[in-house]
Amino acid sequence: MVSSTQNQSTPSIPRRMACWMYEGILMFGVVFIAGYLFSTLSQTRNALDNRHALQAFVFVIFGIYFIWFWAKGQTLAMKTWNIRVVDVRGAAITQQRALLRYLLSWLWFLPPLVVTWLLGLSGREGALLTLGWVAVWAVLARFHPQQQFWHDHWAGTRLISWVAPAKVQRQPGTGIAPE
Repeated sequence: MVSSTQNQSTPSIPRRMACWMYEGILMFGVVFIAGYLFSTLSQTRNALDNRHALQAFVFVIFGIYFIWFWAKGQTLAMKTWNIRVVDVRGAAITQQRALLRYLLSWLWFLPPLVVTWLLGLSGREGALLTLGWVAVWAVLARFHPQQQFWHDHWAGTRLISWVAPAKVQRQPGTGIAPE
């Protein structure tokens, strides 16, 4: 449960996007480990072999990563940027709500990916379309009453500014906290 003394204000959009970008950098490590695990278990020798199975595997691994950390309140990037995900009442979210948030968070990428596929756009054009959509999706938060991203609104979650409470230091040898 998030303390009622915590500032439950919505972090700014630039701060949330910086956290989002940092999360993307951290996800490179997750993708690397997942890809290595998949290729080892499936004995895949060529990157194009089992491509769709690898994509499905990475989707599941991402889901496990995000659902696990969101149900605990924060991913590694969110800890760095002092952001926490909570439900609309300010309480920790359940794994079911984290799963819903994970599925809805794909709205950051699915619309441009579908358009790229339908129109047969090149990789460069698809990347440009995706970057443009990410910017639009982020700006759309300005139209939400609490400036939340719309996938958070639909999932019944919200992002708040949150700093972990300071840990109590014990006096050496006594096991008693100082006054």
